[in-house]
Amino acid sequence: ALSIEYLGIESADEGKSAGRRLHPFRASSIYCLAMVKNWRWLLFFLALPAIFLACGRSDSPRRVLRVGFVPSENVQQVAQNAQPIVQILEKKLAVEIQPFVATDYTGVVEALRANKLDIAFLSPASYVLAKSEANVRVVLKSHRKGSASYYAAIITHADSGITKLQDLRNKTFAFGDPLSTTGHIFPKKMLKESGIDPTKDFKSVIFSGGHDATVLAVLNRKVDAGATFANFTDGKDAAWVQYLKDPKEQKKIRAIAYSEPIPADNLVVNANLDAGLTDKITEIFLELSRDAEGKKMLRDLYQIDGFVAATDQDYDSVREAFGIAGINLPEVLKRKKP
Repeated sequence: ALSIEYLGIESADEGKSAGRRLHPFRASSIYCLAMVKNWRWLLFFLALPAIFLACGRSDSPRRVLRVGFVPSENVQQVAQNAQPIVQILEKKLAVEIQPFVATDYTGVVEALRANKLDIAFLSPASYVLAKSEANVRVVLKSHRKGSASYYAAIITHADSGITKLQDLRNKTFAFGDPLSTTGHIFPKKMLKESGIDPTKDFKSVIFSGGHDATVLAVLNRKVDAGATFANFTDGKDAAWVQYLKDPKEQKKIRAIAYSEPIPADNLVVNANLDAGLTDKITEIFLELSRDAEGKKMLRDLYQIDGFVAATDQDYDSVREAFGIAGINLPEVLKRKKP
């Protein structure tokens, strides 16, 4: 720091140096204030520190909100369909949104556990795992045509000759993602309750990675049967109808069994997220649920019509399904680690 005791000041009227003594002061930044010949310039130089501080002070960084999406279908498609939702959040919250679409369901859970996400769309099974492994709180669950539940469906090719679960012995089978509620957890529960052990009674088992891939595997006879989702049990609003655009191909898929009703997909927040911000996020998604354009965005993203309030207790049946299926929650994540 520099101590300055004298400033040579020239009077504008008298044109001579006054040599006036000033009280010493300390300056945190060094400015060479020497031979100032006009009082207006003196004021200017004295104001410089404040000017430099104001210019040097940047606005607070724009807040970033990190949003995770589970890959119900291929990652690129989910990312594309999520973009309108991202834009709505940015506009209404005045924050930067960083979307993250994981390559599998456990990827979102891992990101939540590592505190790298603030909000996430989760399947019921991935929520149960996230709740046990990360600090999250469920705030909303989805609904389709007024129903806040959906079903697992075990499907086969229409002319396969397979009509019931017991016919699947020594057949080839496709699950979806290991953490998919309707692509693995509940179908495995259904099979075990029917006396079929997927680890012993199938000729071979594959994990397709997604519902779209499972439907195509069954359609193209890569496997004899597979597990996917259905929004209702009439076969008119299900994975094979969603992913197969040709009605003739849709008719080539037949469901042989449906699960019990399963609590729907959900929206969770990091439990450390500011309560006021959580309320705003919740309201945004409820508004989308009431708006025609918002409903289209949600439909494009995850084939849902809107959201309703949710609690952790809503997913107790999913926890039970994990147990019956013989799937240990912590082991799911351990298997994903290199």
